[in-house]
Amino acid sequence: MKSNVAALPQFSPLDLQHRSAAWKILAVGVGSLILTLSSWIVVPMVPVPVTMQTFAVTLIGALYGWRLGAATVLAWLGQAAVGLPVLAGGAGGLPHFFGPTGGYLLAFLLAAMVTGWLAERGWNGRRVGLAFVSMLVGNALCLVVGAAWLATIIGPKQAIIAGVLPFIVGGILKSGLAAVTLRVMTQGRKSKA
Repeated sequence: MKSNVAALPQFSPLDLQHRSAAWKILAVGVGSLILTLSSWIVVPMVPVPVTMQTFAVTLIGALYGWRLGAATVLAWLGQAAVGLPVLAGGAGGLPHFFGPTGGYLLAFLLAAMVTGWLAERGWNGRRVGLAFVSMLVGNALCLVVGAAWLATIIGPKQAIIAGVLPFIVGGILKSGLAAVTLRVMTQGRKSKA
C-alpha cells in the first residue's frame, strides 16, 4: 500500500517527505535543537513566559509536515519530561506538564500538526498569505488550549487576562515572521533549482 505522503506534491524546500529515514532522524534532532534554542529566548512573565517557541513550532510544522513535525515536537517534549533543560529558561521535568504551562506544551504538538497538515495542502511558502494564516491558526490553537488548561488552575477570567491577552500581538508578529521565513526559504530553493 502506497503512502499518502508520496502522493502529496513537494510542500517544503526541505523536501523531507522524499528523504531517507536517516535524514528524517537528523531533521528531528535539528528541529528539537531549534525548539530548545527558541525556548531559551524568554521574556519573563507570570504565570506563562513569552518565548519564541510558537515561532519554532509552527515553522517546523510547515517545513516538516504534520507527521514529522509531530514527531519532532514529541521528541522535544520527551526530552523535557526526562528533565533535560529544553523548556523556557532552560527548565525541564514533569512538573512543567502539570503546572500553568502544561496546556501550552500540549498545544505545541497540535500546532505543529495543524500547520504541517495545512502546509502539505498548499498553505506554505509559495503562498505567503495562506502560510501566515496557517501560522496564526497554530498560534491561536496554542493560546486556546493553553488558556483552557490554565483556567483549571487560576480560573477562566484570569487565564484570559494572564494567558491570552499578553500574547496576542506577539503571536501575530511571530506568525508573520514564520511565514516570511518560510517564503524566503522557498525562494532560496527556487533560485538553486
